[in-house]
Amino acid sequence: MKIVDIRATTVTMPLEAPLRHSNGAHWGRFVRTVVEVEADNGLIGLGEMGGGGQSAEAAVTGLKPYLLGHDPARTEALRWMLANPTASLYNNRTQLLAAIEFACLDLQGRELGVPVHELLGGKVRDKVPFASYLFFRHPNEDGTGEIRTAEQLVAHARELVDQHGFSVHKLKGGVFPPDYERECFRALAEAFPGHRVRFDPNGAFSVEEAIRFARGIEDLDNDYLEDPTWGLNGMRRVRENTPIPLATNTVVVNFEQLAANVRDPAVDVILLDTTFWGGIRPCIKAAGVCETFQLGVAVHSSGELGIQLATMLHLGAVVPNLSFAADAHYHHLRDDLIVGGKVPYADGAIAVPEGPGLGVELDRDKLAEYAELFRELGPYPYDRDPARPDWYPLLPNTDWADPS
Repeated sequence: MKIVDIRATTVTMPLEAPLRHSNGAHWGRFVRTVVEVEADNGLIGLGEMGGGGQSAEAAVTGLKPYLLGHDPARTEALRWMLANPTASLYNNRTQLLAAIEFACLDLQGRELGVPVHELLGGKVRDKVPFASYLFFRHPNEDGTGEIRTAEQLVAHARELVDQHGFSVHKLKGGVFPPDYERECFRALAEAFPGHRVRFDPNGAFSVEEAIRFARGIEDLDNDYLEDPTWGLNGMRRVRENTPIPLATNTVVVNFEQLAANVRDPAVDVILLDTTFWGGIRPCIKAAGVCETFQLGVAVHSSGELGIQLATMLHLGAVVPNLSFAADAHYHHLRDDLIVGGKVPYADGAIAVPEGPGLGVELDRDKLAEYAELFRELGPYPYDRDPARPDWYPLLPNTDWADPS
C-alpha cells in the first residue's frame, strides 16, 4: 500500500455534565480531531487525537509532504519522519504521530483482514477491565448532573456500578480543599466494600500536603495514588513517606523519563497513554521495560471517543503485565462517532475488537453532525473553569473551589 491522502475533521462530543479537574474543566463536551489516512487501494485507516479546530486540522494535513507515497506498514520509519527527537524540540508532533500510527495500523489490519492486536503479537486477554472514572461535576444548564458532595458522588458511583459493573473506582480530585476531597474519597471507598479505589489530584498538592493526604487514606484498599504532586523528585519524596504505590501519567510520558524512573525510582505504576507516548507500539515497548523492572502498568485515558478507545483496547489486549483496570472517560459521553454507537461495558470490562484493523467503522452521519456542532460552539479553554473565570491554578495549588 501507499498513502495517497490524509484528512482531519474536528468534532465536539457532548458529555453527561461538565467535568471538573485541577486545571479547570471539560465544559460539557470533548473536542477531538478524527484523522483519516487513505491508501492507493481505496482503504481508509482511522486515527483520533485530542483538541482540535482549524489549527489541528492544518497540523494534520500539513503532514502530507511527509506521508504521500509512504507505505503505512513502515510505522517505525514514521516515528523518525514525524517525531525525530531533536527536530521535535522545534515542532513536537508526538500526538500527531500517534493519530497517524493508529490509522496506519488500522490500514494494515484492514488489508490483511486481521485485528490490530494480531499485528502486535497477539492478544493475551479477550476483554479489558475498566475503572469507574469519577469526577466532581458542574451542573448542566437545567440543574442536573452536579457532583459536589460525598452523597452525590456515591450515588453516581452506584449508578455506574449498577449499569456497567465496575468494581474499581477512580476519583479525579484537585478541585476542592484536600481535606474535603479526602472525606469524599473515604465515603466512596466505604460505600463499596470489597472494591478497589484510586485517587488523582493531577499533581496539584505540595509534597507535604500529598504526604498528609496519603496518610489519611492508607487504610483504604488503594490501587495507587496517582500524581499527588508534580515532578519526579516530588513524587520520590512522597513515595518515601507512604506505603501506597504511586502512579503517574504526567511525569513519566517518554522513554527518557522512564529510564530516569528506573535508575532512581519515584513512581511504581506507569499509566500508558496511546496518544501521549506517540502510538500503540511505543506503549508496548514501554510496557516491556516496565515488565523487565517490575513496574506496574495501567492504561491512561485522555478523553477518548470510540476510535481511540479501540487503540486502548488493542493495547490492553497484548500487554501481559497489565495488572490494573484501565481508565476511560468513555462512559461520560452521550454518543459516539462509530457505527453502532457507544461500545458497551459488561461486568466492568469491554471486549477487545475482533474486526479487521481497529475493528471500528466511522459513522459518516455522526461525524458530520458533531463536526457541525463544533463549528457552532467552537473550542473551549481546558485549563479554565467556567464557574471561576478569573482563576487559574498554581503548582502546588492553594486556591481551591468552594464546596459549599
